[in-house]
Amino acid sequence: MVKHDYILFDLDGTISKSADGIKYSLENAIKQMGKPVPDLSDYTLYIGPPLIDTFLNICHFSQEESLRGVEVYRDIYNTEGKFVNKAYDGIEELLKKIKADGKKIAVCSSKYELFAKEIIEILGLSQYFDAVCGSTLDGSRKDKKDLIPYALNSLGTSLEKDRENAVIIGDTYFDTKGAVQTGIDFVGASYGYGDIEQMKKEGGKVFADTPLEIYNLI
Repeated sequence: MVKHDYILFDLDGTISKSADGIKYSLENAIKQMGKPVPDLSDYTLYIGPPLIDTFLNICHFSQEESLRGVEVYRDIYNTEGKFVNKAYDGIEELLKKIKADGKKIAVCSSKYELFAKEIIEILGLSQYFDAVCGSTLDGSRKDKKDLIPYALNSLGTSLEKDRENAVIIGDTYFDTKGAVQTGIDFVGASYGYGDIEQMKKEGGKVFADTPLEIYNLI
């Protein structure tokens, strides 16, 4: 039996193998902007952080160019990239077990919320989630410290009320950092795209090598 009542999942690299679709969309967005494409072989650089940060920090776009880059990326991702997604082996079985325990489950992703909802539908996992929570177009809700309270509210509780009963599962230090900032528990998905050492530096202590290992850690 899962001990936490509210289970939050990151999406990319935790629920879904999404790297190829993201890389494809990012490469083509940069090309459409008429800019040189940087080395995108290291997924940890751009899977996890908010999209605008990728354009600012990895592509070295200006703020205005980055905002435009986000728009171009989303157009490409919406028509092509989002379909290049596959759930990790064991994820559906894990979700079934958590659901059978009567717990509330939400996606908590820095991906644009509409895309997150569509991807969960594409993966055929919608029935397991009580809420799918993501970022806003205007960037006002993009960091995990803002997304975690929003996800808990969407599950019918609050950070203040159920901080000790909540856990987020994620594969990057952005997830770890958000958990630490909000005071909820964290389980690292070491099978994802992130760097375990970075997660440990942010305070991560518990890690799962496979989705099914997560069950006994939450």
